[in-house]
Amino acid sequence: MPSYSGPTTPSRGGDVAGTLRLLAYLALALVLIVLDHRGGWLSQARSQAGLLVQPLWMVAGWPGRMAQRLYDDAGTLSQLTAENNRLRNDLLVSSARIARLQTLAADNARLRGLLGAAERGNLDVQLAPILDVDLDPTRQRLVLDSGSTGGVRMGQSVIDAGGLVGQVIEVRPVHAVVLVLTDPSHAVPVAVARSGVRLVAHGDGRTNALRLPGIPLSADVQVGDRLVTSGLGGRFPAGFPVGEILAIAPDDSGAFLVGEVRPAAQLDRGRDVLLLRTVPAPPPELDAAPDAGTGDGADGPADAGQAEAPDAGATVEDGGAP
Repeated sequence: MPSYSGPTTPSRGGDVAGTLRLLAYLALALVLIVLDHRGGWLSQARSQAGLLVQPLWMVAGWPGRMAQRLYDDAGTLSQLTAENNRLRNDLLVSSARIARLQTLAADNARLRGLLGAAERGNLDVQLAPILDVDLDPTRQRLVLDSGSTGGVRMGQSVIDAGGLVGQVIEVRPVHAVVLVLTDPSHAVPVAVARSGVRLVAHGDGRTNALRLPGIPLSADVQVGDRLVTSGLGGRFPAGFPVGEILAIAPDDSGAFLVGEVRPAAQLDRGRDVLLLRTVPAPPPELDAAPDAGTGDGADGPADAGQAEAPDAGATVEDGGAP
């Protein structure tokens, strides 16, 4: 049987060693506290340790920073896209407004030109908007947004700021049809403003040209002469600009000359025209036209113009038939 030796007691040597270690730790702690208090040695050590650990912090925080940057970039891109779309829409609206203002400015300038022409000639006119345009080479017509209810009458002369446009050939309650002077079936008696020689200008289907056939070789007609209505035939009042002679050449027979005339009116543009309500008095230079036409060089064209004036009127009537 085992023998009982009594209670065990701790080794006294172990206790002394533990106490010495504790005292050593306390002494080391006191030394560190003194050094940190006197020279900040621990703070410097912590700073150096922080520098060593900083790359690890950066690597650890990189995923979060990248996620935040992606989020911010996505928000910025969305904001920029929305702002770009808004600016593009604003630009389109501004461009449309500028185009509209330019159109209104051009219309205003044309209206000022029409009213200025009426005021300069002291004319009794009415303004009529153009509703439709038919400038086919075989048919030159304008449809006005004004008819008999607006005071439009058959045979009224139509002008613009430049000169003669044509005459009314059909009147409806709210619309009217104008035969343009460049229509192939239209003819208008004219006079050379410089010499008074009377001729007849014909349309040939082109909006930028009239024909002036039957010019005698001895007539006082030159390139650059201005043509005005002569008043013969009673269709158009005298003195309104018709055009300017651009070229003169012999016809096929060689017995007469043929002139090419540029119309004074802007037949292929404009949105409004003027209708003459009353026939104005002819200007003084046209009153003296018969005297200016006397002589060997002017008798031929004067007689020709008087002889052709009724035919020109008949041509207009035929062209105006619906």
